[in-house]
Amino acid sequence: MIKGAGIEKFIRSDLIAFRGYAASTFPKTLEGKVEVPVESIIKLDANENPYGCSPRVNQALAAYPYLNIYPDAGQTELRKLLQGYTGIGVEHIVASGGSDQLIDLVLHLFIEPGDEIINCVPAFAMYRFYTEVSNGKVVEVPRDGNFAVNVTAVKAAISKKTKIIVLANPNNPTGTITPQPDILEIMDTGLPVLVDEAYYEFSRETVVPLVSQYKNLMVLRSFSKWAGLAGLRIGYGIFPPEIADYLLKIKPPYNVNAAALVAVRESLKDVDYLMDRVKAIIDERERLFTELKRLKFLKPFPSRANFILCSVLNGRANQLQQKLRDRGILVRYFDTPLLRNSIRISIGKPEHTDALIKVLQELEEEISG
Repeated sequence: MIKGAGIEKFIRSDLIAFRGYAASTFPKTLEGKVEVPVESIIKLDANENPYGCSPRVNQALAAYPYLNIYPDAGQTELRKLLQGYTGIGVEHIVASGGSDQLIDLVLHLFIEPGDEIINCVPAFAMYRFYTEVSNGKVVEVPRDGNFAVNVTAVKAAISKKTKIIVLANPNNPTGTITPQPDILEIMDTGLPVLVDEAYYEFSRETVVPLVSQYKNLMVLRSFSKWAGLAGLRIGYGIFPPEIADYLLKIKPPYNVNAAALVAVRESLKDVDYLMDRVKAIIDERERLFTELKRLKFLKPFPSRANFILCSVLNGRANQLQQKLRDRGILVRYFDTPLLRNSIRISIGKPEHTDALIKVLQELEEEISG
């Protein structure tokens, strides 16, 4: 007899059928499974920065002498650095191991079992993920055909159980922007509103200056995309001071590791270099959009982030993703009701665009048939 058999009966019943999160593919796991060497794989499936981090980060990490010591749990230096970058006082700022972790912390702060969040779908899957882990309920408000937020429908979805409204801006995976007047109208409901600005550096649209005016506004940011630090997991949020204090109490004590602190410090000394890379990504986004529009079997949607969403007009998105993967090009595909038969392509370097378009042109007749 195996000791502990039947342990599943002790697991939370609401998590037995939990779907989890479909993460991006780590290239080395594909060794021997694709037609190209692992080092030739073009990774366009997770909205990462193809140029990497500032060279200063690698140099500083190699010389950092305190990896044996726990980092500052109060984030004193880190919050001051972020104050300098955002122009917002340290009393508003909380950092985390990726902005995903702050989504989790915010929902834990507001959501009790049975409480509801309003989510404008299609949207970042982690909002649903963390709500369900918190035993809450997601109320989905569909965006329109151009993926714009339906403010009237958002307000109509509010109930006595609504605790928070979540809004990504630019939205992932659609790349669309919600105009500030629409966000203000949603904030005027008085409910807590979480605006996820993970792609802010690519859109330059922000509501951060409004945080000091609205007690119900919270904003998330990330270093994963613009600063090329996805592997170090570093994000932050800007909150009313009262909410920031609560989050500092409930966060894990050492939730930002020492390497991430060093990386932020050096990145913020090299903002000009990093913003040049951001500009290169934006320029390449526009070129890729133009090239994708020439393909009859894809419909690309305009984006303000570092990716482009496409509907697959002829053929199946999962089949297209697999054929691209076989050729060593990784993209994300979706088959949910509001993203039926769609792929999302992260912006790479110019040579990545060239390789992608060449393969898509070769596959067009095959996929369409």
